This record gives sequence, C-alpha cells and structure tokens, in this order.
Amino acid sequence: MTEAAYRAVTYDLTLAAARALLAANPNLTFCYVSGAGTDGTGKTRMMWSRVKGEVENTLLALTPRAYMYRPAFILPLPGSQAKTRWYAVLYRIVTPLYPVLRRLAPRYVTTSLQLGQAMIETARSGAPRRVLETPDINEVAASHSR
Repeated sequence: MTEAAYRAVTYDLTLAAARALLAANPNLTFCYVSGAGTDGTGKTRMMWSRVKGEVENTLLALTPRAYMYRPAFILPLPGSQAKTRWYAVLYRIVTPLYPVLRRLAPRYVTTSLQLGQAMIETARSGAPRRVLETPDINEVAASHSR
C-alpha cells in the first residue's frame, strides 16, 4: 500500500469520523486503537508508525477526552476468525501458549475482552493517562471488573 493510500484510510478517515462525532457531541470519549510501536514523535522511518502517531497527536489535540490504545499482542475471543491467513496461522500456534506468554511477557499481551473492558471503563471514568500501552490497558480492564 502506498503512503498516500495508507494515510487516506488511517489518517483522513479517522479524523473525518472524529470531527463529525465531536461536532455532534463535544463530550464524547474517543477511543483509538493504534498499536504498539506507534511513534508520536514523527522520527521513525516506519511509515505506518509515523502516520498512526500523527493520528494520535491530532486526536489528542482535538479533545481532552481522546484516549489512545497501543496494545501489542491481542488474544481474540474464542470463536473469532482472523480474515488474514497469516494471522489465522499465528493465532492457532500462539493461542495455546497464551498462559505462558502472559507469565513471561505480561507487558506485551492482552485479550480482546480486556481491551473492550478498558475502553468501556475509560468512557465511564477516564484513565490514568491518555496513551495506554498494554500494561495500562490490562490495569484499566481490571478496574472495570471491580
């Protein structure tokens, strides 16, 4: 994908939606999932990371109720089907190893359920910071179930 095409989908579409939603409801909490490795400084040579960082920075400037989620590995809910063949193979291999991964690398793993719970809790009560990495996501998700 060219940078122009990636920017149109990732930056332009996201910001158009955010501006329209915020115009309709300025008190809206906007949750954006960018991903681990996103670079908000614009210094990286990785195009996807730079563009997602630009999206994050623009959203953060648009509203104080914007939150960025940067998960690393997300274990999908049981029964979820990956649309990309490579991801389907990866999930078949990694899913049985998830408990081990969670113990060995807890800073890098979460589940789609935890991500959703963190978003709901953030919309209800805010979050300790506006850019949430995987450990932050898991911590906010845990507070949702209390």
